[in-house]
Amino acid sequence: MPQSLAKILVHAVFSTKDRRPFLRDKNMREELHRYIGGILNQHECQPIIVGGVEDHVHLLCALSRTITAAEMVKEVKRGSSLWLKTKGVELSDFAWQNGYGIFSIGFSQIEVVRNYIAGQEEHHRKVSFQDEFRELLLRYEIEFDERYVWD
Repeated sequence: MPQSLAKILVHAVFSTKDRRPFLRDKNMREELHRYIGGILNQHECQPIIVGGVEDHVHLLCALSRTITAAEMVKEVKRGSSLWLKTKGVELSDFAWQNGYGIFSIGFSQIEVVRNYIAGQEEHHRKVSFQDEFRELLLRYEIEFDERYVWD
């Protein structure tokens, strides 16, 4: 086959450093989500949805065949952190957590994951980020040590 083709769908999740609620302002948060979508586009990772709440972000995208998952998350976190720091003195010490979670999804799961990300504000009225993240790790059967998951 002379052409390389791929459609790898991923759901990534990462928090602000120490889960600080830097992203309280809804308008700024929505602007951040659009900005992250732009970073994904720059790296040929088609964004499907970017969402989240005051202390973390979820993104669903098609991973480009020319970038690794780790590189994609690194570029999203780097670019969005630099951008956020220009948005006000209260964001001058903004940082994302060091780690992240990234999970593969099947094509048939797109709407379920899209709706899950779109419903984050409602979801987090009942469930903390830590409980949500633990549930994702358990669902995907990822072994983890609580001492190293949070920073």
